Amino acid sequence: MRRENVFWMALLVIGAAALLWRSAFTTEGMGREYVRAVPVANGRWTQSDPATYGEYQGAEAALPAQTEYQFSLPRTIGLWLAAFFTLAIFSFLFGDNPFYKVAEAVLVGVSAAYWMVIGFWDVIVPNLVGKIWPALVRAWAMPGLSGPEAEPSPSYIVVLVLSVMLLWRLAPKGGWIARWPLAFIIGTTAGLRLIAFLHGDFLVQIRNTILPLAVIDGGVFDPWLSLQNLLIVVGVLCCLVYFFFSFEHQGAVGATAKAGIWVLMITFGAAFGYTVMGRIALLAIRLEFLLDDWLWLIDPTGRRVAALLAGAGLG
Repeated sequence: MRRENVFWMALLVIGAAALLWRSAFTTEGMGREYVRAVPVANGRWTQSDPATYGEYQGAEAALPAQTEYQFSLPRTIGLWLAAFFTLAIFSFLFGDNPFYKVAEAVLVGVSAAYWMVIGFWDVIVPNLVGKIWPALVRAWAMPGLSGPEAEPSPSYIVVLVLSVMLLWRLAPKGGWIARWPLAFIIGTTAGLRLIAFLHGDFLVQIRNTILPLAVIDGGVFDPWLSLQNLLIVVGVLCCLVYFFFSFEHQGAVGATAKAGIWVLMITFGAAFGYTVMGRIALLAIRLEFLLDDWLWLIDPTGRRVAALLAGAGLG
């Protein structure tokens, strides 16, 4: 085993031992989740409302036999699993490893299963079975199905046939049958997306580019808004000149095309920066989860401190 692998393995073991010790032998409640009993519509109580450690400690100090605030083992297990998979994904920074592969496989599998269930209950049941056999869906899964949605539509039998043909791809023979519904799906999707793109992007961009170069609001000339409109119109024209290849890019045409390149690079840079900023925000959220919800090393919102003070009668 290489020295580098031994180092990281030892660091992992020490870190895991420290976390287990801190969660098991400290009174801070690190790595634990608590719930508060709340009444529901039928008058019974359910353990569903999340509670902080301070509220739990305050209730225990006031009445040791209290049942309103309780330790939640299922939520605690979920908290530790979330922390494990977060660290497993971060472990890829040191190279490919079994922990990262396990987390990646679980993520892909859970995502696929989740969207399969969503697709079944939100698409297949109401939009396919509900159109062919609404009485069955009403008696089995959707008792509130009524109105035009509950009217049977025999035309959906064609959709059912195409769906069965698409699943034929999994059969040992006759996989070519799936090409027909697949071609129908691709063609329909391309046509719908083309219309949506024309209305949502292309025409909107054209309309937003037709701007007055001199903005007069209430008889007063607005220089800043006029400059903004001028920059937009000039930038669009420069980009269009850059993609106009019927003339050689020399002289005034070349200078305009270079200005168009600058506009494109600024746009791509801003878009890339926005994407990076979004990824950094996701990283910050996961780090806050590890340090706040799991390790309890920070308390940015002061919820645990406030709860502890309230439980001690100091708040």
